Amino acid sequence: MKKNVEIGCGNIVLEGNLTIPQDARGMVIFAHGSGSSRFSPRNVFVAEILNRASIATLLLDLLTPQEAMLEENRFDIGLLASRLDCSAQWLKGQEEAKGMKFGYFGASTGAAAAIRAASASDSVSAVVSRGGRPDRAGDDALQHLKCPTLLIVGGRDDIVLELNRKAFSKMHCSREMKIVPGATHLFEEEGALDAVAIESAHWFSRHLS
Repeated sequence: MKKNVEIGCGNIVLEGNLTIPQDARGMVIFAHGSGSSRFSPRNVFVAEILNRASIATLLLDLLTPQEAMLEENRFDIGLLASRLDCSAQWLKGQEEAKGMKFGYFGASTGAAAAIRAASASDSVSAVVSRGGRPDRAGDDALQHLKCPTLLIVGGRDDIVLELNRKAFSKMHCSREMKIVPGATHLFEEEGALDAVAIESAHWFSRHLS
C-alpha cells in the first residue's frame, strides 16, 4: 500500500509518503537533512530497500514550505524532534500501523532530530543515522537514548566522522558505528548508498521484528 498522507501537528499540516508492504514487520519514519525533502533520492532509495525487507516507511517533510524558508527552522532540532514525535503518534492511531514497532532514520541534521525524539520516548525501538550530526542532538539526548542506534558515516567524510565518534562515546545504549570506505558525506560513490541501505535494512529488521 502506498499513499500520500497529511498529518496534523498543532496548527500546521505535514505532508508525507507512506508505504506499507505486505506482512510489514515494523515502521520507519524518515527525517531528512536541512535543504532536502521527502523526495530526496537518497532517502527514497533507502526506503525502497527497507520496503523490500518488509519494513514500512514514512517519508515526510518536518516543516511546511513556508517554515522551510527560514534557516533557523531547518536547524531547530527541538522543533524537528517534536514533529517526528507528532508523526509517530499519528501513525500509532492508524489501523494499518497498529502493533508495529517504530524506528527513525535520520540524515544529516535529521539524525539529530531522530536521536532527540527517540531519547524522549519509550516507544522508539531503533534509530539509524546516515551521515548524521548526532552531536547536534545534545549531550543530554545522547546520554539518555535507550534504543539500539546505528551510526553510518562515510570514510572520507572527515569532520562528520570525528563528530560521530565523539557522539558515539557519549551514548550508553546498544550502538554500532559503520564506516563506509571511500564514501563522502552524500554517499555518492559507487556502491556507497547500497551499503547504507543494506546496513539499515539489517538493523531495522533485527530490532523492529
